[in-house]
Amino acid sequence: MPKRVLRGVVVSNTGDKTVVVRVERRVRHPLYGKIIRRSKKYHAHDPENAHDVGDVVRIRECRPISKLKSWEVFADTG
Repeated sequence: MPKRVLRGVVVSNTGDKTVVVRVERRVRHPLYGKIIRRSKKYHAHDPENAHDVGDVVRIRECRPISKLKSWEVFADTG
């Protein structure tokens, strides 16, 4: 089964080897039909501490690394 890949923006890099990535998705409002943005934050493993706040990164699902980390940064985009 392929691993999920998401694209988002780094919002925090204060943890050692960890970044917090905000992933936004656009959904249609169930009643009014307007397109609205929903976001979720994921903790991702960044072994080289290579990413700063504001970087656009891609994260991939991986084995659980800690209580909150089950994603890893694997490529830059944009």
